Amino acid sequence: MRKILIVGAGQSGLQLALGLQAKGYEVTLMSNRTPDEIRAGRVMSTQVMFDTALRHERDLGLNSWEDLAPRIEGVGVSVAGPDGSRPIDWLGRLKGFAQSVDQRVKMAGWLDAFVQRGGQLVIHGASVADLDFFSRTYDLVLVAAGKGELVSLFGRDAARSPYDAPQRALAVSYVHGLGPRPEHPDTEAVRCNLVPGVGELFLMPTLTTSGRADILFWEGLPGGPLDVFDGIKEPAKHLALTLDLMERFTPWEFARARDVELTDAGATLAGRYAPVVRNPIGRLPGGGVVLGVADVVVANDPITGQGSNSAAKCAASYLSSILMHGDKPFDEAWMKATFETYWFTTGKPVTQWTNAMLGAPPQHVLELIGAAGQLQPVADRFANGFDNPADFDAYFYDPEDTADYLAEVASAASPAPDSEDAPDSEDAPGGASSEE
Repeated sequence: MRKILIVGAGQSGLQLALGLQAKGYEVTLMSNRTPDEIRAGRVMSTQVMFDTALRHERDLGLNSWEDLAPRIEGVGVSVAGPDGSRPIDWLGRLKGFAQSVDQRVKMAGWLDAFVQRGGQLVIHGASVADLDFFSRTYDLVLVAAGKGELVSLFGRDAARSPYDAPQRALAVSYVHGLGPRPEHPDTEAVRCNLVPGVGELFLMPTLTTSGRADILFWEGLPGGPLDVFDGIKEPAKHLALTLDLMERFTPWEFARARDVELTDAGATLAGRYAPVVRNPIGRLPGGGVVLGVADVVVANDPITGQGSNSAAKCAASYLSSILMHGDKPFDEAWMKATFETYWFTTGKPVTQWTNAMLGAPPQHVLELIGAAGQLQPVADRFANGFDNPADFDAYFYDPEDTADYLAEVASAASPAPDSEDAPDSEDAPGGASSEE
């Protein structure tokens, strides 16, 4: 039986640990917190997961909260005007529903399941020295802890990392009491509100420790009017500032958020980090090597909501690579190939799209977003890109591709001419008379 050590108990680490455990591997999982500490702690993310990521969980029988979490059926985009209006406002429909489960609920539950199924759980914040020792006793060591000392093992890949500083200041609040959007009162949806030159506000349904809730999530340009959450420790003050900014920049969302309350004392989060792609192989002082997982090696800004989705896809990709490798050694060549498989299928298209959304949108993207308000197929395709970001390559990045796509959709949407208005065959240019 092959022995594998996984350091980090987030989406990717736990999904991979439970998947390997189910296949008969001897798995040790290291977490810096117990399940109870996670449940009682602060929120960790926003984690809306789309159809493909949810299916990876479902395939492993890890979808324990599927019947409890809200079923998200659409992604809406609104663009704020300088006068508080919405010149653009539309809703794209998802082919398969999305869901968000507070990671305090999911990670604690998965940790309990891992132990109940016979897994070895070690509560310890691992250091480089720890990994140097363990690399000699395990067939493979995977690092899925995206913060702290261990990240220093994985050098920045400058060719794949265009940013060296945070591109957004982030502020999250979990709340009860958010009203529905009056335009679609019966549709659970992620709402993306774009405020040009200022930042973005996202609202999304979720399941948290106290039941159904909603997430209010500001992404602000550094140094701008949204970059005001650093140093705020009081949750109530954090929420009050969130609502003040909503009233100022997105009054249509503030109108349904007037009476919200925080879900619990740990319901707020603020911070920032630079998007980065790192080299996948970490070298230890004693000569051993470890493989980075998910946001340890590909960490994107959450503006496109891909963090948990990418983590789930990375865990599924690595699981497949491990199973196919059989009894052969997990050497550097295998590690590099395993990461590159994930990079080209998921990491690269997610990074390309996310980095594009962080910049000022070019004219053809503005036209695309505007056209989605008039052409439902465009809105639907854009919404489903959150599940499959690789699809954006066909129509999003190049102005000619965008123009061709919009022309194609507009042509398909145009009504066919009435038969009584169609020319007779004998009058049609190049046509033949029926009598010939």
